[in-house]
Amino acid sequence: MNRSREIIRVSIMGIAANIVLVIFKAIVGFASNSTAVILDAVNNLSDALSSVITIVGTRLAKKKADKQHPFGHGRVEYVTSFIIAILILAAGFASLKESVEKIIDPPTTDFNWLSLAVIGAAIASKLLIGALFIKKGKDLNSTSLTASGTDANGDALISVATLISMLMSMLFGIELDGILGAVISAFIIKTGISIVAETISDIIGVRIDSELANGIKAAINEFPQVHGTYDLMLHSYGPEEYLGSVHIELDDDMSVKELDSLTRDIAAKIYSQYGVYLTIGAYATNTTDEETSRIMSAVREEISDHASILQMHGFYLHKEDKIVSFDLIVDFNEPNPASLIEHIRTELSGKYPEYTFHINLDRDISD
Repeated sequence: MNRSREIIRVSIMGIAANIVLVIFKAIVGFASNSTAVILDAVNNLSDALSSVITIVGTRLAKKKADKQHPFGHGRVEYVTSFIIAILILAAGFASLKESVEKIIDPPTTDFNWLSLAVIGAAIASKLLIGALFIKKGKDLNSTSLTASGTDANGDALISVATLISMLMSMLFGIELDGILGAVISAFIIKTGISIVAETISDIIGVRIDSELANGIKAAINEFPQVHGTYDLMLHSYGPEEYLGSVHIELDDDMSVKELDSLTRDIAAKIYSQYGVYLTIGAYATNTTDEETSRIMSAVREEISDHASILQMHGFYLHKEDKIVSFDLIVDFNEPNPASLIEHIRTELSGKYPEYTFHINLDRDISD
């Protein structure tokens, strides 16, 4: 399935449905002198605009990489999601303002059963649109579609409030447009803020999905020459565009020719299975002799006293130069990781003064 084509197809369906809803709601709104229904129609018009933005963003995101943008244009989708979220917020605040005005000065309306049927059909349509967009958004990993689907469900709630107020007006002469509208407006604003926060988080950069990270590491560890996989780092340039790097532990007597062949095979496998471009670095390991094993055990014992140290890897003992090198992953909650590393270095140097300890501080960037 072509992801971009499917996103555009679903978005066009949304545009067509919203335009139909705009026409019928506008007719009902002007005929009944209902500001609420007219506002509901305007809200649907903004949804159609959101779908247009999604289409434009998807097309721009699929543009090929160029000299100015060597990583492609995939992050445009995050920008379009942000724009849609701003439209949701704008609709929410506009609806809130309108609702407050109706609480202060309730309008005189003239509804009939046909207008109720139109709004009822609009509610059903919006719920179907919302379910479709959210499902497709998850299937296609499209934040724009998911945002539009969430917005559609919010619109359905607005229409439910409108329908209730219409019934109360027709049956009992009680005007509830303002109160119900204010409650729904608060819900829409909350939804918009949530989408803004999620989109900004994606733009800043989030932790790699655990399933993806563990899958990539497991695939690399299937190579018999690999003794461990560490420091997996992925950078997202769109929902389906990842560039990254990883370190693997290998025997220190492997030749450059063997290393080159292995890393090429690993990179090809990961791209084939996950669509991820990986740059692969190597840690040398020589932990089979007695002295190295003894010092490594001492290091493990030392770091075991510190709960904020999550992992040690890349251990290597340079016998000729009397240098011990390894990396430590420290929890983000550790208040002073640099001091912790220095404390461990001091303790180990006291036990093994003939060695120099090179300790690299790593971040907890993936599972």
